[in-house]
Amino acid sequence: MKSNNPFFKTKSYKENEEVTHNAVVIDYNQTMTVSGTMNKTFLMLILLIASAAITWSMTNNGQNPMIFTIGGAIIGFILVLVATFKPNLSGYLAPGYAIFEGLFIGGISAIFELKYPGIVIQAVSCTFVTFMVCLGLYKFEIVKVNDKFRSVVIAATLAIATYYLLSWIITLIFPSFQPVHYGNSMISIGISVFVIVIAALNLFLDFDQIETGVKQKMPKYMEWYGAMGLMITLVWLYIEFLRLLSKLSSKD
Repeated sequence: MKSNNPFFKTKSYKENEEVTHNAVVIDYNQTMTVSGTMNKTFLMLILLIASAAITWSMTNNGQNPMIFTIGGAIIGFILVLVATFKPNLSGYLAPGYAIFEGLFIGGISAIFELKYPGIVIQAVSCTFVTFMVCLGLYKFEIVKVNDKFRSVVIAATLAIATYYLLSWIITLIFPSFQPVHYGNSMISIGISVFVIVIAALNLFLDFDQIETGVKQKMPKYMEWYGAMGLMITLVWLYIEFLRLLSKLSSKD
């Protein structure tokens, strides 16, 4: 019953836990820390914003950013898969993920901004506030992560992923089919709100797994691994806020 984040429930994460747990002498400077993980998360955020500016500028200059946007998403996904099985390479893969995912985020954000002016700053603000609130609730133990909490969040996340996948497959087979989460109906808006809540709850699981890695004295490179996992959740949360805000704006 680990985090749904692809990094935190992998065999690699467990193997690192076993190796470091059985070590006789561990150098603190060579082990994972919370501050180190957060610093690397911040660095990844800077890289993501810098690369996002590329596709954002392309769109504003009248250029088509779709090749870079789609390419960034695909390469970012590949880097996630590689890191899942090779966490020791996270020091290289995590920054790469931030850069390529930034290309995707920049392109998508620019497209939304052109249609709904001001939506990006709203989505960024909502994501930041959600992150800080969840971090505060976790730090002060107002929300505690236990097995029941994990099971509910993971089950809901898997249900969302399954629904999105099936909807995508059906639309490929039947182009005229419109899933219920499309459009700006109250049901569609309700689904977006539900998905955002689940994405936010995943932050608690990520915080818990990072803290667990620190307690288990995992290797230093696991800071990049943890930061990469946290960034995945933040990107998901941001995209969902964009979708929700666009639905609300289209009702005006």
